[in-house]
Amino acid sequence: MPLQNRADPFGALHAIAARGLFTGNRGVIHDPETKTLLARRWTTRAWIVCECTFKDRRRAVMGRNGRSGGPGWTELFFLDEVTALAAGHRPCFLCRRERALSFARFFAQGAGRGRLSAPEIDSRLHRQRRASGIPSFALRMAQVDDLPDGAMVEVDGSAFAVHDGRLLPWDFGGYGAARDPRKVAGPFLLITPPSTVSALRCGYAPIWHATARP
Repeated sequence: MPLQNRADPFGALHAIAARGLFTGNRGVIHDPETKTLLARRWTTRAWIVCECTFKDRRRAVMGRNGRSGGPGWTELFFLDEVTALAAGHRPCFLCRRERALSFARFFAQGAGRGRLSAPEIDSRLHRQRRASGIPSFALRMAQVDDLPDGAMVEVDGSAFAVHDGRLLPWDFGGYGAARDPRKVAGPFLLITPPSTVSALRCGYAPIWHATARP
């Protein structure tokens, strides 16, 4: 049976067989004996997105991977970086250092700051994540038109990614056919944290799943 560790754009975790392009974590949130999730959904504000392969390291998913024999961190999986960013994660400074530095630079620029530390970024994101219980807010059509590529919105409970001025319906297996936003019945609710949207607008280019290509 699939483990409950596949994240959707809202940050919720599901038991889905397909893994996606990236892994990541929010700290230790699983029981290594039963390989099931605990009641909590994070133990740290540092929600990161990582490479699935890094220096030939091997891990037992939802097992005991800590140095002292403990669970280590709980492996989560994302369709792509667009999905991970929407859920409130940011690139890891260890296995994705260049991407993390790029994201931090654009994140700070979007916030009108010269520089922000990783804890400062994490703190800002934690106040804006849908999975943290932050209420969503509606977008006017003009605001939807102004969203940068890689931002995600909700329409009637479903997630859509902005791509070249069109909306791509999201699913665990990939993206569907592009739609004209003006032909999608709203209301539109923002999913991606506003600070991340600003980073995207300033120039951060996330990695997409292959199904997003024309």
